[in-house]
Amino acid sequence: MSEHDPDDLAGLREEIDDVGRSAARRFDPGTGALTIAIASLAILVSLILPWTDDIQGLSLLFGQGRGLPELFAYTSVVVGVLLPALTLALRRWTLAWICALASFAASVAGVLSIWTTQTTTGHHPGPGPGAGLILAVVAIVVLLIKWMKLAASRPPMQ
Repeated sequence: MSEHDPDDLAGLREEIDDVGRSAARRFDPGTGALTIAIASLAILVSLILPWTDDIQGLSLLFGQGRGLPELFAYTSVVVGVLLPALTLALRRWTLAWICALASFAASVAGVLSIWTTQTTTGHHPGPGPGAGLILAVVAIVVLLIKWMKLAASRPPMQ
């Protein structure tokens, strides 16, 4: 019996190490998950509100608009709704960093979308951003802050 004890302990140690490595790849969003869910819901609500020239966000998704607001509509749905849902379901650090970086890119696109709706090639101001576009940009910025905090909170590996 004593001959098998070192093998049993080695197997148990390997199993414990595997569990530890698996746990190190996962994160717990805590109450931040609620904020992320509310921001994602805000993006979905923004799609039924006007974004530019009384064009709703859903219409932009289906190709009615053009330019940066249309690109931001796609980006906000992917980065603000689909990717966070996948990341919260899988809870992987790598996906949290991807969400943080994608939220940064989406927030830049959102701010530029607001800017392009206010400018024209002539001397007259553009139509300006609608409530939906502003709500979507604010929600993306909230997601950016939450994902950066969450991704950067990873404890050091030992």
